[in-house]
Amino acid sequence: MQHRQLEAFHAVMISGSTVRAAELMNVTQPAVSRLIAELEKEVRFALFDRVRGRLVPTQEGQLFFREVAQSFKGLDRLRAAAANIRDFGTGTLRIASLAAAGAALVPAAVRGFRAAHPDVRITLHITWSTAIRNGVADGQYDIGIAADEIDRVGVDSQLFCNYPGLIAMPPDHPLVRHDTITPKLLEGCPLIGLAPEDRARQRFDAALSEAGVTPHYVVDTPSAATVCALAVSGDAVGLVNPLVIEQFRREDVVLRPFLPRVMFRAYLLFPPNAQKSRLALDFTAHLMALRNAGAHRPG
Repeated sequence: MQHRQLEAFHAVMISGSTVRAAELMNVTQPAVSRLIAELEKEVRFALFDRVRGRLVPTQEGQLFFREVAQSFKGLDRLRAAAANIRDFGTGTLRIASLAAAGAALVPAAVRGFRAAHPDVRITLHITWSTAIRNGVADGQYDIGIAADEIDRVGVDSQLFCNYPGLIAMPPDHPLVRHDTITPKLLEGCPLIGLAPEDRARQRFDAALSEAGVTPHYVVDTPSAATVCALAVSGDAVGLVNPLVIEQFRREDVVLRPFLPRVMFRAYLLFPPNAQKSRLALDFTAHLMALRNAGAHRPG
């Protein structure tokens, strides 16, 4: 069974005739008929019935076409990959990040990386930490930045950052007069909470519980940036990851340290049992440089 025979069969099935198939393949119509006949001899069943000069697929031919069509989809993916390699010969880099790091830190790293690698094609997805972990494990992403609630079994990981959370509030909130926010100050205060499965949210709730404070949540959201945005426009306050504060103007939101400290941890994730590409290593270096410079670290 030769690829040219399968190509002729595929062309006839999608075009409806040997004449059109010949045009698609840039060959003669008799050549297409010959290839179909050879394929039928190979598979040992009829692919088409000849009805009034037309080819009508047999039931066996339709079943066989389903398999052939799947193989051609695979070939199409290979052609697309080859085109990407040809058009972006220095490579591609697929990055996934949690929203907090994707707000300012990762875009800054992308800018620095592109200055050094202008021909590299970059894909950046901002998504859930669990989706990032699964995508890295499956080889969909070269680098992931995820919060610490993920299961790190099945991926290579390293701690990327570990920052104490801040309480975000509007400028006219009564808590603004305090230099630090303690659990007792939040007694009865409307709160904007991160998703209950968020590890930082759980550590925050534990700190409140230990101080005998019952949290009064009015809104839950998985995004620290949304916590900030809601705090700006209402009477509630919320614990936020310091990575998001770069996108907010200082006059719009007031940030105060929370004591006892509640840490936001993020991990760099890499596909398991695979040597990191040069591009992945270079991008990681840009991320580390920004982290070490403290440009996105709370003041």
